[in-house]
Amino acid sequence: MLKGLGGLGDMAKMMKAAQEMQTKMAQLHEEMHNLTVTGESGAGLVKAVCTCKGELKSLDIDPSIFNSDDKEVVEDLILAAIKDAQGKASERAKEEMGKITESMGLPKDMDLPF
Repeated sequence: MLKGLGGLGDMAKMMKAAQEMQTKMAQLHEEMHNLTVTGESGAGLVKAVCTCKGELKSLDIDPSIFNSDDKEVVEDLILAAIKDAQGKASERAKEEMGKITESMGLPKDMDLPF
């Protein structure tokens, strides 16, 4: 199509690839609201579920940890479970982003500003 125009054919190919990447990134952005991970603390006594965007969706606390004397321990376990879930969400988001960059022929660990 643009064979006789020198480097313009490559430029058109790059623009098309950029548009494909933009479409895939928009889809991934939407999917991140639905993908969830579960973080745990206290050997599973406290579980936090959050989306890959880091939004906390649910918290499951085993009733056996409720003792008024251990209030601070329970609070620490809840925070630890939430932080674990958020860390896993961040890692999952990186993995999903890596799949897109790799499919575009870019390094999997390339840190894109999206």
